[in-house]
Amino acid sequence: MNDLYILGIETSCDETAVAIIKNGTEIISNVVASQIESHKRFGGVVPEIASRHHVEQMTIVLEEAMNESKLTFQDLSAIAVTAGPGLVGALLIGVEAAKSLSFAHSLPLVPVHHIAGHIYANRLVKEMQFPLLALVVSGGHTELIYMKEHGHFEVIGETRDDAAGEAYDKVARTLNLPYPGGPHIDRLAQEGEATIDLPRAWLEEGSYDFSFSGLKSAVINTVHNAEQRGETIKPEALAASFQASVVDVLVEKTIRAAKQYNVKQVLLAGGVAANQGLRVRLEQAIGTLDNVDLIIPPLKLCTDNAAMIAAAGSIFYEKGIRADLSLNANPGLDLEAFSR
Repeated sequence: MNDLYILGIETSCDETAVAIIKNGTEIISNVVASQIESHKRFGGVVPEIASRHHVEQMTIVLEEAMNESKLTFQDLSAIAVTAGPGLVGALLIGVEAAKSLSFAHSLPLVPVHHIAGHIYANRLVKEMQFPLLALVVSGGHTELIYMKEHGHFEVIGETRDDAAGEAYDKVARTLNLPYPGGPHIDRLAQEGEATIDLPRAWLEEGSYDFSFSGLKSAVINTVHNAEQRGETIKPEALAASFQASVVDVLVEKTIRAAKQYNVKQVLLAGGVAANQGLRVRLEQAIGTLDNVDLIIPPLKLCTDNAAMIAAAGSIFYEKGIRADLSLNANPGLDLEAFSR
């Protein structure tokens, strides 16, 4: 049986990334051009700037990934690309690049859902065992996803308002911390104690959905009320208290779902998977369960990258999922509908 080499392209937000994965599990090359410095002064990603940077970086990153792999396009089995969700202008750059490569080199084109990519980053660490539960936590997504087999995604819980990563960035701005705020909040939280009483949104009984809007508002109100009274709040204490509120809800609901669905594995995925507080608490909690394995990707595979897209693309390729040259970017691509 010939080896499967999938080239993945990821441009859903502000990273231009190209990678090549062998047989769905082995990274041959993985190149990422970050735009954080360009967006930092605006306090968030500016879509037009992100798109322009993707145009400038795509060819450079592609050539570097190919050179690093020491492969030719004739060695490749297919081109996988993030088709959505994400910023439409950013997605379009990657989709058009993938379509061009597919046409020029007569290679199959495989569309990939961005969140599926984050989940499959874990397969680059350890083989997946089903049934499993994935906790996806990023700037735009907070979801609990049940998988009974490869390529099957059932969303059993999702955010009703702000995603966890979005709440982190907004709280960081309240504390005058640089963008992206998540790592700075996490660092401060390690230095402080959770001494401030902040809400935890459990929602109705049995729900696996999330809500962080009220928590974000409570943090902002706490800061404003202290300022009006002329009091000073320790940033470390506020960061630790905010993070404890977020992590408590994420971990509690994940453990409850893992028990109910009788899963063999729990996967952590998404940019906020890099959060040390979440990683430590989830490891401790999973350790109390019998016969449940926890997989957490290394930091370089938590944030957006193309290795995860190629890893997911390998599964979709083997399942016969293909796109033609009419493929378009879909910023609202639905994960469950995509997997049918």
